Amino acid sequence: MKKLPYIIASVLCLLLAAPDTNAATSTGLPVPRFVALKADEVNVRTGPGTRYPIQWVYHKQGMPVEVVEEYDAWRKIRDVEGTTGWVHKGMVDGKRNAIITGKQPQIVRIDADDSSKPILKVEPDVIARIVECSVGWCRIQVSGRKGWIDKKHLWGVYPKETIE
Repeated sequence: MKKLPYIIASVLCLLLAAPDTNAATSTGLPVPRFVALKADEVNVRTGPGTRYPIQWVYHKQGMPVEVVEEYDAWRKIRDVEGTTGWVHKGMVDGKRNAIITGKQPQIVRIDADDSSKPILKVEPDVIARIVECSVGWCRIQVSGRKGWIDKKHLWGVYPKETIE
């Protein structure tokens, strides 16, 4: 009988330490969603808090990542390669960028149409600023130049998402 209070206290501690599943949408923003890294050095941790070890460090400000979970001031993110980890909310912002995908340079056009005049080629893995998106195309900005690219060549925007 003497162990019962210790068992109850242990269970209570476990329950209090467990993540609150209601915190997953505490911001009211949709999850999942795309954001961009705010700093040139972002620590990615194994869990939502500074007590968790750093797994790796991103060194690319503006890189798009997908928020797949929220817990308090922490965001679980996924990168273009599918790797996940936790970052503090202060290390991401709502700016929308995308990464050019594929193995070949992609054509950016003057209008959102395959027959439209090409204005530049963008290499794979280049980060582009999203200006706007329709159902099949996004207007992006790369090196100060704006144009349209087929959405299928971008990571950082959902297939049916529109952005104004």
